[in-house]
Amino acid sequence: MIRSPANLRAPVGLAVLAASLPGVAFAASSAQVVAAAAGGRSAAGSAGSLSPTWFVVMASVSLLPFLLLMLTSFVKISVVLSILKSALGSSQIPPTSIVTGLAMILSVYVMAPTGERIYQAIQQTAPAAAGTGSLVRAETLDGIADLVDRGKEPLRDFLLKAASTRDRETFATLAVQMRAGASNPPTITNRDFVVVAPAFVTSELRRAFEMGFLLFLPFLIVDLVIANLLVALGMQALNPTTVSLPFKLLLFVLVDGWHLVARGLVQSYL
Repeated sequence: MIRSPANLRAPVGLAVLAASLPGVAFAASSAQVVAAAAGGRSAAGSAGSLSPTWFVVMASVSLLPFLLLMLTSFVKISVVLSILKSALGSSQIPPTSIVTGLAMILSVYVMAPTGERIYQAIQQTAPAAAGTGSLVRAETLDGIADLVDRGKEPLRDFLLKAASTRDRETFATLAVQMRAGASNPPTITNRDFVVVAPAFVTSELRRAFEMGFLLFLPFLIVDLVIANLLVALGMQALNPTTVSLPFKLLLFVLVDGWHLVARGLVQSYL
């Protein structure tokens, strides 16, 4: 059933912000500590005592664009489209802004189901967290932490599905080794965000390079054929890349390349 724009607004918005949950979790936990430390002060000085809380929250929010780019499908999609642009041999066609915009649109499309699951997980918690008054009160921070705990599991499932088992085991082992000298090291599994996040990025980059190789190969063959023809015709002065560009564009249009690339990128997450 097709949803109305009003019904899609919340899930799509959460899809865009799905990768921000680790940063929000850090903000909520850090702000809770600051709010608890300031809890014993009088009401008259409460405004001044809460400024460190806002500092922690704003510092964490500044990380959200970085998390949005690195913990979503944008990693693989942007790399594949960049390799495709390089394979075409034109530095200006399509413009970089168009390639980035297409990567963002496809990323939102891929992350929409995850955003919908996050929305379903937190829709009961969000009203309670928003109705407690000031955003820096300890009760509100407890609600935000509970909201993040509920909403981060769909994101974790998405990352686990995309991250290879080998990469997760490698980073889990390295995380344990890096904390070997600690007096009371925490228990780290291959499902923790500290392990899943780097495993997801490395797995996505590997798959992006694999897809990029398959996209680059046909255009490389066209370049080789054109270069050999120019040599055979005694036209070495011509740039083979410039001559082959129209033929590569024609080949890409004939096979409906944009449709195939977009469909392949989306299907790689099914």
